[in-house]
Amino acid sequence: MGVSMVVITEVRRPVESAGLRGKERDTLRLTWEERRWTRRRALSTAGRSVALALPTGTVLRAGDIIAVEAGWYLAVEARPEPVLAVLPRDRSEAIHVAFEVGNRHFSLAVDGDVLLVPDDAAMEQLLARLGVAWERREAVYDPISGGGHRHGTETSPLDGLTHAQAPPAHG
Repeated sequence: MGVSMVVITEVRRPVESAGLRGKERDTLRLTWEERRWTRRRALSTAGRSVALALPTGTVLRAGDIIAVEAGWYLAVEARPEPVLAVLPRDRSEAIHVAFEVGNRHFSLAVDGDVLLVPDDAAMEQLLARLGVAWERREAVYDPISGGGHRHGTETSPLDGLTHAQAPPAHG
């Protein structure tokens, strides 16, 4: 009889650490792009076959527990990947680069004084046009969240409060 595949349909947030005690920790090492894929088959570091069948829009985060079985559990780990590391001269240049990257609908991560963007030809061209220093690196890419186009009631990444969409202007 072959080994069965574990089908994962939800992310367990939060998980009580007591429920994991005494179980083997297995991991699924994924890049940023892979953590955004909601449907895929994968092999854990211990060789277990898993199938992700997560709700559309799910983004896995490093540390997420995505399966808890009788003798083991599966945690997500962020895998280093190729990125462009931007080395801005000052805060003003960093803000300008962040604006330009976001304006092109690319994600951006912050690692101390360094900005990380996907290793992509469009980003390479943008950075050259902006005249900023950059280098290729392998790093865990975990972009900041909170951007994008949203409508309705959302929790703000800035203050953690829930804000409704502004009411229409009265004329």
